[in-house]
Amino acid sequence: MSSVLEQKKQLVNEISEKFKSSVSTIVVDYRGLSVAEVTELRKQLREAGIEFKVYKNTMTRRAADAAELSGLNDALTGPNAIAFSTEDVVAPAKVLNDFAKKHEALEIKAGVIEGNIATVEEIKALAELPSREGLLSMLLSVLQAPMRNFALAAKAVAEQKEEQGA
Repeated sequence: MSSVLEQKKQLVNEISEKFKSSVSTIVVDYRGLSVAEVTELRKQLREAGIEFKVYKNTMTRRAADAAELSGLNDALTGPNAIAFSTEDVVAPAKVLNDFAKKHEALEIKAGVIEGNIATVEEIKALAELPSREGLLSMLLSVLQAPMRNFALAAKAVAEQKEEQGA
């Protein structure tokens, strides 16, 4: 009997550690998805470096309490799956939101973003952000604009002086 209790404690600790080490965690209701659709979702998440697991709600609630994320407990009803990302904050939101648009049966319920409980609206807003590479390219173009404008102005001044000298 005590070995079962130890296994449960170990599982709660494992889930709690995943909550603490993840930069982004999203809880979804997968009821209504076919096995093929769940397999496709798992494949997309795996390719993005996201761990996707199904745990018992009682174990997840205890782990959420241990990780000081008690606000997540309201979403832990019915069949749930949890996506954990330790590297990219936006990736799970993007993959799950895109999949939910194509498959209405998938419902995003709640999440944790960098240690803070996130609502469905916040997760969807996060999913609409450009990727990290897209944001970096936007930043780079903003940083390059003044230099480009300075170079064009300097070139115009040089051409004007050249015309006046000739």
